[in-house]
Amino acid sequence: MPNNYKQLIENNKSWAKKKKEYSPGYFDNLKLRQEPHFLYIGCSDSRMPLDTFTQTEPGELFVHRNIANQVSITDINFLSVLDYAVNVLRVKHIIVCGHYGCGGVTAAYHGLARGLVGNWISPIRDIAREHKEELEAIQDEEKRLNRLSELNVLKQVGNLCKTHVIQQAVAEGRIDFQIHAWMLDLSNGLIMELEYENTQQKTSLTTK
Repeated sequence: MPNNYKQLIENNKSWAKKKKEYSPGYFDNLKLRQEPHFLYIGCSDSRMPLDTFTQTEPGELFVHRNIANQVSITDINFLSVLDYAVNVLRVKHIIVCGHYGCGGVTAAYHGLARGLVGNWISPIRDIAREHKEELEAIQDEEKRLNRLSELNVLKQVGNLCKTHVIQQAVAEGRIDFQIHAWMLDLSNGLIMELEYENTQQKTSLTTK
């Protein structure tokens, strides 16, 4: 694992050289334009580069990441990304992806985070209170926190459907994309798709 920033630059040179050798026109095509079919909303955790886990190349994923993969309807940064993905790039899939062993979820559950981070993940504490009976029935703490991570992803999908961007797309009949709720298990590198039933009366989104 590199701990010197210069090593990252050297790695980049090596990667670019290999790309040119195996695919001479790779960078000529890459610089033209981006046409991703996927918007990925994930956690900032350094172990969560989805392109590695899905073997996707640059240009195939449009990405927004933050601590504990929150979908905040007041976050202008996120809303701008969503707007561009839906209305300009016309992505076909919007993915909200969480992961087991999420530090943000753990910190929220135990009330460990302070300052701006504590404020950012406070909605997860609300989710824990909302599902208190279900969570407390799970004796194993790791499994309890994993379930909270799942509930967090499902909540963020619900928040996504409430955004003006999605609601406007629905009102204008421009629903040509699907929304997905994913969990990544870092212990085996596998992605699990969570079942999600859309209860928004004004939407006709296909979610699965």
